Amino acid sequence: MSETAFAERFDAAMAALPLVAILRGLTPAESLPTCRALQEAGFRLMEIPLNSPDPFDSIAQVRAAMPADVLVGAGTVTSVAAVAQLAQTGAELAVMPHADTAVIRAAKEAGLICVPGVATPTEAFAALAAGADALKIFPAELVGPAAIRAMRAVLPKGTRLLPVGGISPATMAPFLEAGVAGFGLGSALYRPGDSVAKVAANARDFVSAFPVQAVPA
Repeated sequence: MSETAFAERFDAAMAALPLVAILRGLTPAESLPTCRALQEAGFRLMEIPLNSPDPFDSIAQVRAAMPADVLVGAGTVTSVAAVAQLAQTGAELAVMPHADTAVIRAAKEAGLICVPGVATPTEAFAALAAGADALKIFPAELVGPAAIRAMRAVLPKGTRLLPVGGISPATMAPFLEAGVAGFGLGSALYRPGDSVAKVAANARDFVSAFPVQAVPA
């Protein structure tokens, strides 16, 4: 599928529910039931970090099982080699903890949606220049809503910022007021060993707490 088609699907998923499920530690055996529960709760963006057990196996399974309106990919993508392996799974998303422009460019050359991690305006502008589709604000506990508001004032209009790190249903409001486009959700959504029922309940809590109308144009 073309990069343009992936971009259109990413736009649609963000419009539906701009919450990225970060499933660090997910095993291949858990991957399908967990991701199906998230899909049923409304999630359309699913990320399995590469420091999980057999992550490419899980990613390939989930991508094959999910409908086209769900985008699946990897987190903790830190090398060009990992990008190449990820592209072979049929995934659409490459999410990074950092803003290595070589990795960003490799992801874009592979046709993937790339969301690198940034914590400063310098990193943000470099990531956008390399082709980033959105920016992961990481760690959100360090950057905070005030800094995000200041960054938004200088970044190109329409830049999508997704805070990651310490986000819970109770902590989203100040970031939304600062103008973020959505969030990446980690341990408050899924921890290794969580039952499918627990993940589903956590997902419903996040969906209930997220005011879609708050997403800036």
